[in-house]
Amino acid sequence: MGKKLVGLDVKPSDSLFAEIIKGNIPSNKVYEDDRSYVFRDINPVASTHLLIISKKFEIGNVREATPEMEADLGYLLRVAAKVAKSEGIEDYRLVINSGAKALQTVNYLHIHLISNGESNLTWPPGVGTKEKSEK
Repeated sequence: MGKKLVGLDVKPSDSLFAEIIKGNIPSNKVYEDDRSYVFRDINPVASTHLLIISKKFEIGNVREATPEMEADLGYLLRVAAKVAKSEGIEDYRLVINSGAKALQTVNYLHIHLISNGESNLTWPPGVGTKEKSEK
């Protein structure tokens, strides 16, 4: 059995996304530069579902961000806009899940870029459970 790469108990530097950046695990790369890496999610929730990760820092989630990371965090948002434009996407959603109750599964800060092309995304996304929303 191989090394565990997914789960919030895995150190960011040992996670699936760290292994992708190192080139140890293949991905469907969309964009890469010296500060960021963008690839297609293997379990897309929409017609376009990209993941944007930093190559400059390895942290699990937003709670671990430091003031020194502000420029690089902002840079990831600019990369999202740049990649969306190159993919021909005008309307999209950016999502950062932070923690188990937010359904984060890989312990490496990442941004989801999600779009359904010409179709609308639904709102609110992922609020409550089916049982709660029916009451």
